[in-house]
Order: sequence, then C-alpha cells, then structure tokens
Amino acid sequence: MKIQERMGAGSNRSAAPAQPGVGERLPSPPRERKPALAALAVLLILLGALGATVLVLRAGDRIEVVQVTKEIPAGESITNGTYKTVMVNDDSSANFIKEEQLDQLKRLKAKSTIYAGTVVVGEMFGQKAALPAGKASVGLSLKEGQYPSDLKAGDTVAAYPVVSGSSSSGKGTSSSGGSTGGTPLVATAKVSSIAANSDATVSTGNQNVTLLVPQDEVAGLASAASEGKVVVVRVPSSGN
Repeated sequence: MKIQERMGAGSNRSAAPAQPGVGERLPSPPRERKPALAALAVLLILLGALGATVLVLRAGDRIEVVQVTKEIPAGESITNGTYKTVMVNDDSSANFIKEEQLDQLKRLKAKSTIYAGTVVVGEMFGQKAALPAGKASVGLSLKEGQYPSDLKAGDTVAAYPVVSGSSSSGKGTSSSGGSTGGTPLVATAKVSSIAANSDATVSTGNQNVTLLVPQDEVAGLASAASEGKVVVVRVPSSGN
C-alpha cells in the first residue's frame, strides 16, 4: 500500500509543468506584420528619390543673363563696361534679360537707380525714366570751371549761385568772373545724365548736365541756370 502511494506521488510530480530555470527567456510571441507601414516607408523613399532627381534636373537648366556691375542712375542706359553675364536657374516667372537681348536693352532707360550686383529683369527699363516722388529734372549748361572735370552720372552734387564781382565772404571763386555764394541753391542733387560732348562743346569745355533735385528747390536753380550762373560741386552722398 505504501509502495503504491509513493509511486502515485511520483507520477503526480512528473505530470506537473516544468518551471523555467534561472536565466532562461520566455518564448516571445510572434510579431504582428504591418504591411501598411512597410508600404508607406517604400513610398517615402520613392518620393525622396524623385525629389532629388527633380532638383538635379532643375540645377542643370541654367541660362546666361545680364547682371549690372556699376550703378546705373535713373534715366541712364546699360553700356559696355557696366554689365557682365552670369548663369542662373531658368525660371519662366522671371523676365530675365539674356545676352542676345542686349542690343534692345541698350536703347531703353532705367526707370529707377539700378545698383551694382543686380540681375536685370525687363521691368527695370522703359522708354522713359519715371521721376521719383517729390523730385524734378533740371538741365544745366555749364561752362568750363563750373563743374568738376571728372563729373559723371550718379554723382551727388550741390549747386551754388555765381555772384557777379568779387566778394571776400563768398564760398569761392569761379572761372566765370565771380564768386560762389555761401548758401547753395540746391544742397543735395543727383547727376541724372551728362550729354555726350559734341564738337562745339569739346572745343569750349561746356557741358550739358541734368540734375535730379527736390521740387521745392527747382525755381531758384532754374532761374540761376537760365543766366548761366550756377556752379556744381561734388559732395558726399547722402543716400539720394
């Protein structure tokens, strides 16, 4: 009887589930596959590759256009020595000026000041330059000695009246036989253009200069200019 009980107890122990030993890992449950996430990852990879391809193709679609190398005042045209050609990405929304269009461009005028380094677009030029608000264009016929010999378009100048006779209190002496007054007719003006010298002006040294001046200073300058009693002096630029 006791032998049977022992055998029965041994059978019960062998039927119980064995516990995992120390350090043994439990079997992990099978991973759940997510085909949607895998498809999304593939799609993102394809889109990235497509975007890189488009950028490479766009970078290769370049054209040669005009860039200003020297400041061009309003009313002036592009001339030889004031531009160069550079390569840019072609963009149909920008009206770039190509090198083969330069002959047409040189016949047009800058609508406003175009600064060095600007890539030119067609909208910057027209048949006539538009005057800035509050400004007026005044033409002067200056004799030799009434303007700096190296005066050029884009310079900032002041205009002084020429007073007949000599005066110790004057600003200075001009070659026209008088002295310049101490108060300027125009304190700050921009040289808009200088007419190309003709045979007559080359021999006499006279120069036709157009100034861009504030409208409230036009009357005094125009009156003095009509009598040929204006001296133009270059002054530091004030950002006009």
